[in-house]
Amino acid sequence: MYRNQYDSDITTFSPSGRIHQIEYAMEAVKQGGAAVALKSKQFAVLVSLKRSSSELGSYQKKIFVVDNHVGIAISGLTADARMLCNYMRNECSNYNYVYESQMRVERLVTKVADKHQVHTQRYGRRPYGVGLLVAGYDQLGAHIYQTCPSGNFYDYKAISIGSRSQSAKTYLEKHFESFEECTLEQLITHGLRALRETIPNTDDTLNSKNVSIGIVGEGQSFKIIEEADAQPYLNLLENEEPVEMQTN
Repeated sequence: MYRNQYDSDITTFSPSGRIHQIEYAMEAVKQGGAAVALKSKQFAVLVSLKRSSSELGSYQKKIFVVDNHVGIAISGLTADARMLCNYMRNECSNYNYVYESQMRVERLVTKVADKHQVHTQRYGRRPYGVGLLVAGYDQLGAHIYQTCPSGNFYDYKAISIGSRSQSAKTYLEKHFESFEECTLEQLITHGLRALRETIPNTDDTLNSKNVSIGIVGEGQSFKIIEEADAQPYLNLLENEEPVEMQTN
């Protein structure tokens, strides 16, 4: 009833207490490519589905390195994600310069969530149309966080965002209790299985071109695994048996 009157301004609440521009931004996240994040005691893993606008074009990058101990997977507007990623890199660099140590993951996520929130209360700006899955490892262990265009952020054991993410969440909810003791290879396999659930039956299956994997953990700097390097993990989906592999 009130949507047309109150959905063009980020600083005005509707009579029902809603800010429609934020809801539209969160809808952009739901329409983006699926991304899955999960963690064990020692490792955190990101798995994302890359999209291509044309058969003639390349696949868009979905996982970014922020620092040696942290990285992000995105769903939504890639341009907004690049801007936020650069902001996070700058914060990590400044912290390392001043304190000569790595920034705690929770502190970094709080800062980027605050940046999200500023764009929900100042006239003349729009919310960032991207959701982030942040995976990191610090002195407190492995972490998985989700940020929203509203400025909220959440700590998870496992989570999925993007198109058809509910199917991946259903898989994660069934198996998350076993993640804590999983090896890195088993964790990646679970992530790929969850991501596979987001693909409609009419589409192509997971392959080395449309899958990107990010890993970080104890003794393992954040690393992106793509294309030929990702194929051994995709083969595990066919064998359905995690096999020990070299990841360093």
